[in-house]
Amino acid sequence: MPLTMIGTLTEEGKTSYGSYSLIFPYYIAGKEHYAMVLECRNTSNTAKHLLRTGKCSINFIPANKKCFQQAVNCGFPGDTSEEKMKNFKLTPIDGLRQKENPDKTFPKVLDEAIQVFECTWWKELDNAQDDPVLDDYEGFKYHNFNGITSRFGAHFILIIDKILIKEKYEKSILEKATRRNYAPIPTNWGYRDSANFWCSKFKKPYFLEIPKRNADLESLRYAALRLNTNVKFTDDALVVISGAPRAFLKLILKGCAEWAEQKGYSVVTGKEMAQMNEERKAKKKQK
Repeated sequence: MPLTMIGTLTEEGKTSYGSYSLIFPYYIAGKEHYAMVLECRNTSNTAKHLLRTGKCSINFIPANKKCFQQAVNCGFPGDTSEEKMKNFKLTPIDGLRQKENPDKTFPKVLDEAIQVFECTWWKELDNAQDDPVLDDYEGFKYHNFNGITSRFGAHFILIIDKILIKEKYEKSILEKATRRNYAPIPTNWGYRDSANFWCSKFKKPYFLEIPKRNADLESLRYAALRLNTNVKFTDDALVVISGAPRAFLKLILKGCAEWAEQKGYSVVTGKEMAQMNEERKAKKKQK
């Protein structure tokens, strides 16, 4: 599990942080946006603030003693937001959403964070938009997967509005991640007994190459012919996607055909595949 510090807004509009590991990817493909799911105690400061404002920042902190100490300090159940922030040692700064919307108030992000997701709670899912802030949810009509889900628990589906990442780690992802430039994100902290929080030292990650299983050309031709489209693919176009996992070949071919139809192409060659890839790269860079 990751170790994150989640920033939310108090009733006074100040940012408060809580430590969480139960935060996981929820929508990663097939939707118009990405989303995370947060699992937490429904009477925590974080839950109350999300119910009121629907905004948060998910801060992925690096593996060092300073950040871990702050995570421990902000991870004790029952402390008020004022108590958590009294001797806060990290550096809250404005995120992209605040800079783009200066007339509104958004949770600040941590300057020390390796990566930050600025999020909005998708409260309409599971009809959770009217969930109130209560001290006890006994007898409440619980939801299945979003909002108040049990007497003590809550789940929040969080749409990712902005992704912030340190430049050197973005560069490592786009170029090539190595042991030297890999982001030191802790994934094994968070265990707590009755007296202590426990963590282990961060070790250098290692990598193994992804298996290369190129689809044979005959299989690609067959998959292309089975598409419900008038667009034809030449062999040099099919070779471009031969390294894609078989499970995604139909989806990739369909997307290519739709792109070609929009452009008015009846035949897709290696040249059109290169053009399509360049357009997608440019569009992704703009986002």
